[in-house]
Amino acid sequence: MSRAAAMRLGSPFLGAARLAAYLAFTLALIPVQAVLVATGSRFRDRLPYRYHRICARLLGIALDVVGRPSADRPMLVVSNHSSYLDIVVLGGLVPGSFVAKTEVGAWPFFGLLAKLQRTVFVDRKVRNAAAHRDDMRARIEAGDVLILFPEGTSSDGNRTLPFKTALFSVAGTRAGDRPVTVQPVSVAATRLDGIPLGRGLRPLYAWYGDMDLVGHLWRMVGLGRLTVRVQFHDPVTVDDFPSRKALGEHCWQVIAGGVAAAVSGRPAPEPVPAAPAPAPQAAPPAAEARENGPVGAPGAVPG
Repeated sequence: MSRAAAMRLGSPFLGAARLAAYLAFTLALIPVQAVLVATGSRFRDRLPYRYHRICARLLGIALDVVGRPSADRPMLVVSNHSSYLDIVVLGGLVPGSFVAKTEVGAWPFFGLLAKLQRTVFVDRKVRNAAAHRDDMRARIEAGDVLILFPEGTSSDGNRTLPFKTALFSVAGTRAGDRPVTVQPVSVAATRLDGIPLGRGLRPLYAWYGDMDLVGHLWRMVGLGRLTVRVQFHDPVTVDDFPSRKALGEHCWQVIAGGVAAAVSGRPAPEPVPAAPAPAPQAAPPAAEARENGPVGAPGAVPG
C-alpha cells in the first residue's frame, strides 16, 4: 500500500472524533495534575502514566510490547526517537519523566503538558551542560525514572541515529552504593490496520525534519490503527562497561538491532549481553608510574 493510498483511507470524521476525545480528556486532567505537582503528591508520576495509556487508545495506537520494564529504581530509560508520539507510547509503559530540549518547554499546549510531567529540559549550549547534568543527577538520586532520547533529534523511523554519549554521564550517578540501572528500549511503528508499514509509510508515525506538527497529527489520527512495537532490552549499569562511551555504544547496538528487526518484520532479536568490564589492575610501582606518567581513572572517556 502506497502512502497516497493510505492517506485516501483516512477518515476526517474519525480524526475529528479522536482529537475531540483526546482534548476533552487532557483538558479535564490538566488542573488535577497541576495540583499533584504543586503539592508534591506521590501520584504526580502515576497520573501521567495512566493518562498516556488511555491517550494511546484514544489516538488509535496499539502497542506490541516485547519484554518488560525493569522494576529497579532509580532508572534511566534510553530509547530511539522518531516522533512526538513516542511520548505517548513510552509514557504509558514507564512511570517516569522525559528529558527534552529546552525548546519543547516553550511549545504551546504541549510545553505545558511536558512541564506537568516534570520533564527535565536540557540546553544544547555547552555552557549550560553542567547545570543540566546536575538537574538530572538530582532526579536520579531522588529515585526517579528518567526517559532519555540520546539521538538528540527525531529520525525517519527506519533507522537509529548515532547516540550523543555526553548525556550518559548521568548513568554514573549512584544511589547509595548502587549504580543507576540503564534500560535500552526500541520503538518502531510496524503496521497500519494489520498491514505491514513499508519504508515509505513509516512517516505516518515518524515526525522529523521540517514536518508540520499540526498537519502530521491530523493525518495520523484520521488513519486506522497504528501498531507500534516496543522492546524492552536487558537492563545494564555503567559498572558493566569500561567507560561511559562503551555503555552508550552497547545501548545503541541493542536498540538499533531492535528497530531494524521491527521495521523488517523479523522477530525481536535475542538479548545482546553486556561486554564484561575489564578486571581492575593493581597500581604500578611508584617508579613505573613516574616513568609512564599519571594513570587515567576508569570511566573517564568523554562523550
